Amino acid sequence: MATETVQIPQKHKAAIYDEPGKVSTKVVELDVPEPGDGQVLINLTHSGVCHSDFGVMTNTWRTLPYPTQPGQVGGHEGVGRVVKLGPGAETSGLKIGDRVGIKWVSSACTSCQACFAGADGCCFNQKISGYYTPGTFQQYTLGPANYVTPIPDALSSEEAAPMLCAGVTMLSALNRSKALPGQWVAISGIGGLGHLAVQLASRGMGFRVIAIDHGSKEDLAKQSGAEHFIDFTKFNTDSMAQHVNDLTGGLGAHAVVVCTAANAAYAQAVQLLRFNGTLVCVGIPEGDFVAVAGAAPGILIAKQLTITGSAVGNRQEAMQTLEFAARGIIKTHHQVEKLENLTGVFERMEKGELQGRVVLDLS
Repeated sequence: MATETVQIPQKHKAAIYDEPGKVSTKVVELDVPEPGDGQVLINLTHSGVCHSDFGVMTNTWRTLPYPTQPGQVGGHEGVGRVVKLGPGAETSGLKIGDRVGIKWVSSACTSCQACFAGADGCCFNQKISGYYTPGTFQQYTLGPANYVTPIPDALSSEEAAPMLCAGVTMLSALNRSKALPGQWVAISGIGGLGHLAVQLASRGMGFRVIAIDHGSKEDLAKQSGAEHFIDFTKFNTDSMAQHVNDLTGGLGAHAVVVCTAANAAYAQAVQLLRFNGTLVCVGIPEGDFVAVAGAAPGILIAKQLTITGSAVGNRQEAMQTLEFAARGIIKTHHQVEKLENLTGVFERMEKGELQGRVVLDLS
């Protein structure tokens, strides 16, 4: 076991979901955990706040198998420094003081068929940060030495945090779109995920981007690199499809990536595609399951369309995303808040008042 070289307190601050099902968090004091075999103790300095955290807190995601329990520490976009190595962790090459990140999948087994295929989000033995595993809304947490993500020196912790879910999720989704440089990609929902998707697509991958959202998001979309912006409030499904055809030479988009958690956005998406097009499903609607409207087999067959889901990306995509960010290709539009303001952040999220992301300063 490595020699402890930094001062580690016995207690630390954390934000818990005190009343799961409601928009409510509470800051409490918890014992600092001890790293076990193959684990590292991380002093977190920043954590992003994601819409997925909202779904976990409010128990509104039907995709999750169990209700969230009171006392759950949420969060899954954490950045901090390694302060202690558990037994065997030194074989990972990590050292005290290294900066690392915790992702939505906080631990993958690396040895099941899904992991062998690079599908970390489908790992049969995965642990989810902030859901039945302590998350990143706290000052100290544990992570597997072989799965935490190294943070590039050129990237600040504040900038790195949202990349660990929002960034890598969008890189993975754009990869799954099968779009090629110069092709048209429509991105529906220009929030915390979508504004990064626009940047990755336009500046990092060479796609031509059509952004779709409420008119209040036009400036953010254009600043992020969108070639065109569509205010969905000004169109119905048929007129939007015609408008996208007009923008793309009469054929439609090569891919549509739905980042928003709105069933209405999915209902529009299929009609925006050209032949051989791909719909990538990313945003998970809350409440009861609703099938993608307009995805009749006859339409899918006639235009040879593909509908695919995209979860959270793998370790390689996480490192690629951070490299994009370190090079300045993508940059999160974000604001910084204290841990004590987390409930207010979720209240603003619920009302749709947030532009970009919120990053918690945990220091």
